[in-house]
Amino acid sequence: MTKTTTSEAREPRAEPLRSAARERTRGDGRPTAAAGSAPVKAYEPTAEERETILAYFSRRKAAPGIKVDDDRGVATVGIDHPDQTTGTLLLAAAVGDRDGQFLPSLLNGLCQATANKGKVDRAQLNFALSVVKGIEPRDPLETMLAAQMAVTHNAILTFARRLNHVDTIPQQDSAERALNKLARTYTMQLEALKKYRSGGEQTVRVEHVTVNEGGQAIVGNVTTGGPGSRSKEKATP
Repeated sequence: MTKTTTSEAREPRAEPLRSAARERTRGDGRPTAAAGSAPVKAYEPTAEERETILAYFSRRKAAPGIKVDDDRGVATVGIDHPDQTTGTLLLAAAVGDRDGQFLPSLLNGLCQATANKGKVDRAQLNFALSVVKGIEPRDPLETMLAAQMAVTHNAILTFARRLNHVDTIPQQDSAERALNKLARTYTMQLEALKKYRSGGEQTVRVEHVTVNEGGQAIVGNVTTGGPGSRSKEKATP
């Protein structure tokens, strides 16, 4: 008969203890609260993190997003707010709706443009709407351009993904052409928005340096204009 020593008898219990310790440990190595034990102290953000979080919430707008209810294959789109009237007014103000007729058509267009396989894609719809709200349009013209920029961006990512997964040269050429056209279109849309917001005004600034006899340089700004225009100059030794 084999006699088991005390150390040998205790050894089989080591692995269950190690397993239990692993179960009480988070994925990041921090311990979790075991059943019946005191809860683990919640994470406390650093001073820098708290400042960033507060700044984020101070910039965040009150305009709500969109919720989608799918009942028996029929999607119903509504404002994600406890009170539909209040939520509609907040969202209308955020997208530059001035008469109450603009917002429904805008949402319908975004639903169609961001749909996935014929179904309303809530995530993509709210992303496009977030882009529009983030641009802070001042009138319906800016809103429409912002909506176009949002869906153009989505199309750019779609063709970028396709270009990354092509199997043949014709597929590569097709995806590359579409991607280039969409990227150029987006740039033109951005430039159009900036030009519209600035009223089409352009400022031309010309700097010149004139060295006179004796080694003195005249540095100044020249603004093109009529006979009454002047140039501001400063003498530099």
